[in-house]
Amino acid sequence: MNWIDNVVRPKIRSFLNRREVEENLWVKCPQSGEMVFYRDLEANQWVVPNSGYHMKIKARDRLASFLDDGAFQTVALPQVPQDPLRFRDTKRYSDRLKESRTKTGMEDAVLVATGALYGQGVTVGVQDFDFMGGSLGMAAGSAIITGLETAARRKEPFILFVASGGARMQEGILSLMQMPRTTVGVQRLREAGLPYIVVMTDPTTGGVTASYAMLGDVHIAEPNALICFAGPRVIEQTIREKLPKGFQRSEYLRDHGMVDLVVHRHDLRPTIGSLIGIFTRQPVNPAIPAAERDAGRVSMRDVAIAAEGDGEDDTLANPPVAAHAE
Repeated sequence: MNWIDNVVRPKIRSFLNRREVEENLWVKCPQSGEMVFYRDLEANQWVVPNSGYHMKIKARDRLASFLDDGAFQTVALPQVPQDPLRFRDTKRYSDRLKESRTKTGMEDAVLVATGALYGQGVTVGVQDFDFMGGSLGMAAGSAIITGLETAARRKEPFILFVASGGARMQEGILSLMQMPRTTVGVQRLREAGLPYIVVMTDPTTGGVTASYAMLGDVHIAEPNALICFAGPRVIEQTIREKLPKGFQRSEYLRDHGMVDLVVHRHDLRPTIGSLIGIFTRQPVNPAIPAAERDAGRVSMRDVAIAAEGDGEDDTLANPPVAAHAE
């Protein structure tokens, strides 16, 4: 045996058979510093088990965990002009779009899909923060309007998961125009008598908060989500005063009447399913286990009060099946 057999060939084989090792196998919780195995975090819908911190979740993962059997059909979205202002800062806007599309696998910041929630047909829009901070541009605005129109055409509720840093500066006034456009779309859905439920996640800020994010029939927020128009740091620098603890977070806004419910991510399915049951007077699918229907973190009375706006009627404490049984 010569040195080729003893040295060269084994090295070549080890190089060719080298296993690819995943990066970021462990994820650090921003709140507690806890290290969580990536797969465990993914299986827990990107909620850190011990601290309960809600991490950002991809649009398709959100849909898969929210809709029945994880099944959904994406809605074709209209094409809009690319880089209409020929904008460039440290890099070209067109290059930023390409990078975000490669990173997320999405055409823009909003994904719209149809599916079922406890057997009830729904149209769902999801804003993905990984796509340029979920910023609102022409494509995102057109996607939301398409979702609203799809829900109206199919005569079913529209549910929107919001995560955004605000309007997209690279599109200037064209981005700001999406605020009144989406407002008109929400009004048309309301005229059709169909529910519009908004779920605000961390963060929900800027022009998005000043438009479609605050026009829902019910406003739900995930725990500790930042929800505001201008951030707390900007406000503190402007008024030169220290803001209250938790200012502009979900729980603070709920206590001050800006948000109806703060709901853990694991409980969004049964909570929204109950709301839809109240709005549409359709019973929850009996095939769904009662333990999932009646999640303990948010009582059915709270859900009913958010939908009806009246806490005096004791019958609202019952789930939609009992409250609206014929």
